[in-house]
Amino acid sequence: MEEEYDSIVLGTGLKECILSGMLSVSGKKVLHIDRNKYYGGESASITPLEDLFGKFKTETSDQIYGRGRDWNVDLIPKFLMANGLLVKLLIHTGVTRYLEFKCVEGSYVYKSGKISKVPIDQQEALSSDLMGIFEKRRFKNFLVWVQNMQEDNPKTWEGFDPFKNSMSALYSKFNLDKNTQDFTGHALALYRNDEYISQSAIVTIRRIKLYRDSLARYGKSPYLYPMYGLGELPQGFARLSAIYGGTYMLDKPVDEIIKKDGKVVGIRSGNETATCKQLFCDPSYIPNFVRKVGQVIRCICLLDHPIPNTGDALSTQIIIPQKQVNRNSDIYVSLVSYTHQVAAKGWFIAMVSTTVETQNPESEIKHGLDLLGPIKQKFVYVSDYLEPIDDGIQSQLFISTSYDATTHFETTCLDVLSIFKRATGEEFDFDKVKQELDDEDQ
Repeated sequence: MEEEYDSIVLGTGLKECILSGMLSVSGKKVLHIDRNKYYGGESASITPLEDLFGKFKTETSDQIYGRGRDWNVDLIPKFLMANGLLVKLLIHTGVTRYLEFKCVEGSYVYKSGKISKVPIDQQEALSSDLMGIFEKRRFKNFLVWVQNMQEDNPKTWEGFDPFKNSMSALYSKFNLDKNTQDFTGHALALYRNDEYISQSAIVTIRRIKLYRDSLARYGKSPYLYPMYGLGELPQGFARLSAIYGGTYMLDKPVDEIIKKDGKVVGIRSGNETATCKQLFCDPSYIPNFVRKVGQVIRCICLLDHPIPNTGDALSTQIIIPQKQVNRNSDIYVSLVSYTHQVAAKGWFIAMVSTTVETQNPESEIKHGLDLLGPIKQKFVYVSDYLEPIDDGIQSQLFISTSYDATTHFETTCLDVLSIFKRATGEEFDFDKVKQELDDEDQ
C-alpha cells in the first residue's frame, strides 16, 4: 500500500466503483480501499437470505423461503434505463463483458388509487385509461410533436422554441391537464418534483426521448436489471479498474485522511500510508465534510406473488406522483423476482421508497405497500441523505451524495459524471474508451 497514487478511492459503493473504473481507463494510477469485507457498501446485495434477517435482527424460517443462498437482496434496488447514462458507461467501458441483463417487464404510474401502464406512443395514448377521450388526442399530438422535434432543425419546432420557452408553456401549447402533466413529468421524464415545469422545455423533451428510445430497445419497458442483483455492478467496475492497473483492498480500515495546506495528500491505515493527488469517497468516510439534507425511507418486501394488476409481470416499476397522494415527493415501487436469480423459485422482492417528509416515515409509504398485496416479510429502514459541503476542487477531496429514493440510476450517473468533471476538468470521453477496448479485442 505504501506507494504514490494519482487517485485513492474509499468505499466500493456503485458510485465509487464507477469512478474507480473511469479513472483507471483514463490513465490514472488508482488505489481502491473498502473497510468492509464485501463489495457494494450502502448499495450492496445481501446473500444468503439469513444475512438479511440478521441485519434487521429478525428471525427466519429457511423452510418457508427456500434455500438462503438462492437470494441476493439489494439494499438500494435501482433499474437501468436501457439507453441511459449507466448503460452507456457499461458499454463504453466494457463492463458488459462481466454482466448479464434482463428487461424489466412493466412500467406503471399511479392515479386515483389504481395503476396504469405508462403510455409512450400514439397507440398507447389513445388506449390509456389515464385520460378521457379528448385529453388522449391532445396527449397523442404532444407525443407526436416531441417525437418529430429535432434540436438542430427549427422547422420541426412548429413555432415553439424549446430552448427559450418553459415546459409549462409547452404543456399549455397542447392544453394538457394537470393529471397528464403529472404522469408526463414524473413517470416519463422521471423528475422527483415539479421544479422542471418552470425550466427550459428542451431538458424535459430530452428526458422523454430517452424514455422512448430506451423502451424501443426491448419493448416491454425502458428498464434493465442485472442478473444476480446490483451487487454485480460494483464488481464489474472493479474488474475493469484491475485490468487497467487499479489496486483493490477489502477489509482495510482507514484511520486518517492526510492533508497539507488544505489539500488531500494521502491516507493512513494503521502504520501504512499511501499518498495521492486526489481522494474520492462516499459520505460515510468523511462525516465532517458532508451535511444532512433529508432522509429516505425504504421497505424491502418478500412476496410469493407478482404485484396485482400488473398482468402477472415478474418485474416492474410503479411511480406514484407526489400530487396523487398529497405529498411533495414521489413514492417508488420496484419488483424483481426469481427470474433474475435474486430469490428462491416462486419468490419476489419488492421495494417501496420515498423521501421522508414527516415524523412518521412508515406511514408515508403506505400507498406503495397497499399495491403489493399480501406481504410475507418486510424490512423497513430510514437512511440519511447526505451531500458534500463543497465541490472538492480546492481540497481535491471529492465526495459522492447519498442514494436518493428513485428506482432508476439516472441521478446516480449524473453525480458520478459531475464528480469526474470536477476532478479532471473534462468530460468523460466515452468514444475514446470504446475505441481502446475495440482495439484490444482485435
